[in-house]
Amino acid sequence: MSIEIDILNGDASWPIAEPLHQAVWGPHLVADKPWAHIKWANADLRVLIETPEDGLVCHVGIYFRTVIWNGQKVHIGGIGGVCTREDRRGRGYATVAIDAAVHTIRANEAVRFALLFCEPHNFSFYETRSWLPFKGEVYCEQPEGRIRFTEMAPYVFNIVRAPTLGTIDLCGLPW
Repeated sequence: MSIEIDILNGDASWPIAEPLHQAVWGPHLVADKPWAHIKWANADLRVLIETPEDGLVCHVGIYFRTVIWNGQKVHIGGIGGVCTREDRRGRGYATVAIDAAVHTIRANEAVRFALLFCEPHNFSFYETRSWLPFKGEVYCEQPEGRIRFTEMAPYVFNIVRAPTLGTIDLCGLPW
């Protein structure tokens, strides 16, 4: 099996990623989710995994942001919009894409930790890949203003540190 891993500009690569994203996270599929009403940030970069047989099979968005953690500005990386074609799950594509995303985040020397948000059914997936639950509070921006983000659970990844307590203000939209 051969795969191709591309890391591309987020906005420029959206037309490539959008059909997969809509197939996995389209409005009709997420309407009953507690986060269906959330406005999400656009990825700065995208990890795209393609196979010669199947085309695009997996996507991970990469985000860079200066946030406020416990009153201090901190530059972090994030991953979001993780999706794999339903008929290609369980083959390790998401793990490869997340590893590529973390490698890319690490290459930005200003980044102190990485952050993602996930649903309970994905907790063990991320925990077995060294992501730690963040037990503090997370705030973000939405069209109606600043809110406490409780719709999905935050997880952190150690780049220079992995804070698991305190308050994080995303200073923008969540991912």
